[in-house]
Amino acid sequence: MDINMGLSANQREVMAGAVTRLLADTYALYFKTHAYHWNVTGPRFHALHNMFEEQYREMWEAVDEIAERVRALGVNAPISYDEMMESASIKADKKTPDADGMVANLVAGHEQVVRTAREVLALADEHDDEATADLVAPRVSAHEKTAWMLRATLG
Repeated sequence: MDINMGLSANQREVMAGAVTRLLADTYALYFKTHAYHWNVTGPRFHALHNMFEEQYREMWEAVDEIAERVRALGVNAPISYDEMMESASIKADKKTPDADGMVANLVAGHEQVVRTAREVLALADEHDDEATADLVAPRVSAHEKTAWMLRATLG
């Protein structure tokens, strides 16, 4: 069935590709945050364990909304972890960092998601895709705030 919602097939493909990159970065950061939640140790264990849980839960909800936007644009969302990670600019750790390393890595991850989201917003503006912009703009705010809160724990 043809999709006729004011965006051409090319516009939808471009936007779905951009949104998929945001989905992949968000998913990679979600997974990293969840793994850090499991593995954090040290004197700040309780505070960081709880903070990481709050953060990964928020991202888990966002991942679903972002993937549904890809589908609304008429493109399939990634179907495997490997496919998801191919689109992600946030890479997995090779070993478990200490608590400060975890926090610093998460700051960098949230900053990367903000950069990816800003690229999506620029494309959404260029292609008159208000629905994508409406979904992505709050993600910028959420990740900027989380990066700030994480930076504050480093002193």
